[in-house]
Amino acid sequence: MADELDLLRRANPVPVGGAHFGDGPLDHRAERHLAGLLSERPAQRRPRLLDTRRSRLTWGLVTAAVVSAVTLTLVVSGPGTQPAVAAPRPLVVLADSTPMPLDQLAGRAETAAADGSPKPRKGTHVQSWSLGMSDDKPPITLPEERIVRWKADGSHTELVVATDPRHRGRPVLSDEGGDPRLVEDGHVVDRRTYPPSWSDAPPESPPPHDVAGLRAYLQETEYTPTALTTPELLHAVADLLDHWTLGARENATLARLLADTRGLRPVGEVTDRLGRRGQAYVYDGSGTRTMLIMDPSEGAVLGLETTFSRADPKYGVKAGDVMSYSAWMR
Repeated sequence: MADELDLLRRANPVPVGGAHFGDGPLDHRAERHLAGLLSERPAQRRPRLLDTRRSRLTWGLVTAAVVSAVTLTLVVSGPGTQPAVAAPRPLVVLADSTPMPLDQLAGRAETAAADGSPKPRKGTHVQSWSLGMSDDKPPITLPEERIVRWKADGSHTELVVATDPRHRGRPVLSDEGGDPRLVEDGHVVDRRTYPPSWSDAPPESPPPHDVAGLRAYLQETEYTPTALTTPELLHAVADLLDHWTLGARENATLARLLADTRGLRPVGEVTDRLGRRGQAYVYDGSGTRTMLIMDPSEGAVLGLETTFSRADPKYGVKAGDVMSYSAWMR
């Protein structure tokens, strides 16, 4: 309880004029601040997590800090256990598959959204591999599944379990308690219930159905007054999908926005880590490559993978090594 009060005081400090903390509801600014503070709390009890879905660090800083063991195969085993592989292999475009232009995919998504079903739902279901490191241990890639569900009263729950869809039933690497160790598949890493919150700021507010409105929405998500670059846009999309399960109309709007984005090129069909077929679109950045995987019929974003695009022997990094991956589900 003391922690919650501390967060509230930090989010909504005593206003000028002598009012006391708790005299009134949180204002718009304070709601956003509190939401940010709450989202940071799970990481405070664990090694510093370099989550590339949320981090605003440049790829250069990430590389310098953690790439020395991105491809590490970490074995924390006891009798009868199997090694936990720290990083997944990069996705491979299927041979002889035909790339689908984003404009064509957006058209299909708009057709599929004609009846407006399914509807959007606040909350997310995502499996991810994210880089984690502590002050005295090498970085590792932690496979986790996170489910966030919102209730009618504005409260929400968050469940995080250790799981790896590539190896169901096998021990999974977790950093629960601050020490990397093997746990059983499906082991609960974190379970929390958050108090009611009614923020009207992105990404807490519902995403709009028009491209211009969605572009402005994503720009506000990134806290920048200038037009988003393609890497910033993809980061904002990931942030949106970590808060919302989009409906048909939202998928179509996002697909149309992505079709107008510079630098995203179609490369063909892939099978993602949950066994789903999708069309892949690649953006080549400075030292990294981001692959966006989309449902070819409904336009939903299925996944986002970032890999190193060039080798760096100094850090033991090979071209194609995976930095992060997220797979969103409905």
